[in-house]
Amino acid sequence: MTNQQLQLDRVFHALGDPTRRAVIRRLGQGPASVGELARPHKMALPSFMQHLAALEKCGLVRSRKAGRVRTYQLQPKPLKAAEKWMVAQRALWEARLDRLDDYLLQMKESET
Repeated sequence: MTNQQLQLDRVFHALGDPTRRAVIRRLGQGPASVGELARPHKMALPSFMQHLAALEKCGLVRSRKAGRVRTYQLQPKPLKAAEKWMVAQRALWEARLDRLDDYLLQMKESET
């Protein structure tokens, strides 16, 4: 498996969790502190930090620390890679379904 495939697997795994998707949605509005990100979620901070670690590990977010405050920021490059993969898959399946549609129309015409 190539490095790109592993990276894509990590991104999709990270996006598979609703808490992580909510964090990504929030960071789409701009950088935020850990406290601000954790506030809407009803879980212990150590558990929430595991979600942030998963997002950071796959490259979807980046953090920096200023004094005692850790701030997270969205990194769009991995999302663009996932989008590119999904667009390619969609094109592949649309082409297959178009061919199936053509075949079924031919079958129907040959019956009549």
